[in-house]
Amino acid sequence: MSFKFHTLRQEQWISRPVEEVFAFFANARNLEDITPPWLGFKILSVSSSSISEGTEISYHLRLHQIPFGWRTEIRRWNPPHRFVDVQRSGPYRLWHHTHIFQAHGDQTRMIDVVRYMLPFGVLGQIAHVLKVRSDVRRIFEYRRQRIEEVFGRTRGRVA
Repeated sequence: MSFKFHTLRQEQWISRPVEEVFAFFANARNLEDITPPWLGFKILSVSSSSISEGTEISYHLRLHQIPFGWRTEIRRWNPPHRFVDVQRSGPYRLWHHTHIFQAHGDQTRMIDVVRYMLPFGVLGQIAHVLKVRSDVRRIFEYRRQRIEEVFGRTRGRVA
């Protein structure tokens, strides 16, 4: 039986230098601030005092009133350009999130590429179509809005 990967790609321009934007994402506690409140997202532990390759972060959250734990590991760490976090345990069969930060003068182009796969075979695929796809999009749309609130709305893009 083959399992299907799903991909979400989101791009956002931020009117701040890449070093400042990356520094915000390098602080794991800021993840709570850009995650929708309806998820009840709380960081339980971070395995190192500063984020680097190999750092593990444990969370607790609720999705549709179902509580669960989630643990991710930083697999790649290349400040201020890129980092990758992957699920070590949690609700997905696979969660691989690449964060890309590109400097464009005093602006930053931030790109998120999330590859994920659900458990439960055909039932997981049905759940994706009925609910999970829209949930993931909604979470990342909230995140986009919060980042605009934190850094300010970008007026124009640099070519």
